[in-house]
Amino acid sequence: MSSPPSPSPREDERELVERAKYDHGAFGELYDRHFLQIYKFVYSRVRDQAMAEDVTSDVFMKALRSIGRYQDTGRPISAWLYQIAMNAVADRFRAARPTEDIDEQRDLTAGGPGLEQIAAQRDELRRIWAVVETLPTQQLLIHRGVMKVRQSVNHHDLGAGPDTQAWPGVEA
Repeated sequence: MSSPPSPSPREDERELVERAKYDHGAFGELYDRHFLQIYKFVYSRVRDQAMAEDVTSDVFMKALRSIGRYQDTGRPISAWLYQIAMNAVADRFRAARPTEDIDEQRDLTAGGPGLEQIAAQRDELRRIWAVVETLPTQQLLIHRGVMKVRQSVNHHDLGAGPDTQAWPGVEA
């Protein structure tokens, strides 16, 4: 007589999961089977050994608390554990993200000109340069020469080098 066929690995896992719902020893077997792969997954996300150990511990604690509600969907139990791990990693990063009290925020516009003022200045510069570009060539060359002298004087007074432009984007 031959012995009955052994259950497939999937059937074996299903039986183990069902036993783990009421038997902590069976859950320990699930832990032993899946700990390393879940730890490696978590570590690949957090890149810190201590944090990976903590998060992996959280994953299995959550799994232990929730195993009674686990329903087999035809996928391996590791898929459920990976989902718990992804959520645990996200929770850890979310908790670590610094939060700032909005009441303590400074007025961002207090440190400089307002957007309307900046836009008006840029518009005025565009109009000035449009007029400068319409000057005859001789006047344009004279204007550029004056600008170059002013630029070198300003840089000398400010201690900057002559290669630095006084007005970014404007070549002398």
